[in-house]
Amino acid sequence: MKILILKPSSLGDVVQALPVLRLLKLHWPASRIYWWIESGLAPLLAGDPDLAGIVLFERKRWAAPANWVRLARSIAWTRAQQFDLVIDLQALARSAAMGWLAAGKSFIGLDAPREAARGIYDRVVPRPSFHTHAVDWYLGVLPLLGVPADRPFEWLPERREVAAAVRQKWPVNAHRWIGLQPGARWSNKRWPLEYFAQVVQQLAPGHADLRFAILGGLQDRSLGAALTEAAPNRCLDLTGRLSLPEMVEWIRLCELMLTNDTGPMHVAAALGTPVTALFGPTEPRRTGPYGQVQYGMQLDLPCAPCLKSRCHSQRLFECLRGLAPAVVIPALEARLGHETPARASWPPRKLAVDSA
Repeated sequence: MKILILKPSSLGDVVQALPVLRLLKLHWPASRIYWWIESGLAPLLAGDPDLAGIVLFERKRWAAPANWVRLARSIAWTRAQQFDLVIDLQALARSAAMGWLAAGKSFIGLDAPREAARGIYDRVVPRPSFHTHAVDWYLGVLPLLGVPADRPFEWLPERREVAAAVRQKWPVNAHRWIGLQPGARWSNKRWPLEYFAQVVQQLAPGHADLRFAILGGLQDRSLGAALTEAAPNRCLDLTGRLSLPEMVEWIRLCELMLTNDTGPMHVAAALGTPVTALFGPTEPRRTGPYGQVQYGMQLDLPCAPCLKSRCHSQRLFECLRGLAPAVVIPALEARLGHETPARASWPPRKLAVDSA
């Protein structure tokens, strides 16, 4: 059995799709499974024990006609594999086109209305309801294949060499760590930076051994620098300094994570790291930290969730600006010191999740 999974982006989406890979491999241990992924995210899956290989999606490079020869070679290689099964978990025109060009024996995809990709699939997986979580939607592929979804597995296996390198580079073992993710792709998904600073200033004095690891990419360097100023002796600015595997291992060792709705939030959920997630325009029941959706904090406003990348409210960014640190800090305090839930396990403990 040869299988191709199409899920090129984004970080959070790829992480949420990994249970499909794990359960397919458990059901068909002799299968050879490949994953089509954007080149920038490839390090996340490089060397994955359940993958036979990675097919790179060079999105930016392939847009230039000069690189179309390489694109044609990639498609030809994919067709030559003669996949028994192609699974499209992206459900966009480009992923559906890639699946069609792969010419597998069977093509399964999600019923997403955005780009009419469903017309290409042999079998379609509907989303049971608006609030159905993305992970559960992806797992809807498995019943069509007779694959059970309740077997235990490790969502993101530890990379021991990477974890050891992290501990050598930074003073990990000397403190308890809270991960902070102040950035987000949408500006209206970012909790105000001054609120993160208040958390650092007000939470730290009561916990002498507590430190804050500030996570984010190169685009978040200014956020990391500004937030570090709130408590220079308590903050470790890691923005733009971590590879994807290093970021995963840092989140694994954190006792708690305070985050916007971002890819690292989904990494934390996959690892079983306790999460307090801050939501504005997006719907936590739909794309929140899986297994910890009840720890997604969101104001009850008529405009939220709007599911839009730009705020159109007369009171700009009210959905997150109205979520005061005075409300968030007690929620963090309540989680500190509690026993950490079982990490990296499946199925996760799901509490107060309404999928209706």
